[in-house]
Amino acid sequence: MKLDIFAQPTGTGAEELVPSRYALRVGEIDVLVVSDGVLPLPTETLATNADPAVRAAWLEDMFLPPEAFDWPLNVLVVRSGDQTILVDAGLGGQFPGFPRAGQFPHRLEAAGIDLGSVTDVVITHMHMDHVGGLLVDAVKSRLRPDLRVHVCATEVDFWATPDFSHTAMPSPVPPVLRKTAQQFVEAYRDRIQTFEQDFDVAPGVTVSRTGGHTPGHSVVRLASGGERLTFAGDAIFPVGFDHPDWFNGFEHDPEESVRVRVRLLNEAAATGELLVATHLPFPSVGRVAVDGDAFRWVAGFWDF
Repeated sequence: MKLDIFAQPTGTGAEELVPSRYALRVGEIDVLVVSDGVLPLPTETLATNADPAVRAAWLEDMFLPPEAFDWPLNVLVVRSGDQTILVDAGLGGQFPGFPRAGQFPHRLEAAGIDLGSVTDVVITHMHMDHVGGLLVDAVKSRLRPDLRVHVCATEVDFWATPDFSHTAMPSPVPPVLRKTAQQFVEAYRDRIQTFEQDFDVAPGVTVSRTGGHTPGHSVVRLASGGERLTFAGDAIFPVGFDHPDWFNGFEHDPEESVRVRVRLLNEAAATGELLVATHLPFPSVGRVAVDGDAFRWVAGFWDF
């Protein structure tokens, strides 16, 4: 849906070959899904407790490569009342191994959104592909001094001494995750506002702790005018509809992650609300249907 509240591109910079932002409205709340790019990762991280042959068959059925594929990275810009809220901040540009990620700053600029207009940032969890964008100098320098950064207190506490014993990540990743999370806390310590379980960020915008993926992992729920949308962060991956019981290698508590995933998918199916998640294919706007013991993703029709 074309929304006038999101300014038109300024005309600076080259046009991209594919769209990188998608606008919609949830009641009186304006939402912009922005692609931060893609993150190539090994396919075994999608299902660490699955039979490799079954996992390979799922990948083949989905026309996905067997060894590695590109995880989408989606962030949100939400406008409710007089507040502009950034939900997650992507990877940032400080990781040379991932040159196609870290795109959100210039894509926000291309959409005519000034980082200085952002009043609040909500962090679903402190993995580097969610907080790294806030560590980019060109981003930090443009954020307002009274910016409020909302993170679950459990999440902040966890990353002081993180436990990776139940994860199955590529070996170079954990130390980078730890370092990036700690850099984020140090950089934004004076602006971080923690919450315990639920917090109303703005009218119709609530962040709620789910745990699972990380101890303080949270989702953002939008509700206005009888319409609803949930940004599920990393609670749901593409394979999670067909196989909600498969563990993701980045989950710090895989069994709890399954419970969270099933609960969120059942809620979405029951309410018919829109669902967006970090790693679903851009623009990641759709609904969920129950399909026997599993679920079915129903992609929304683009309205443009």
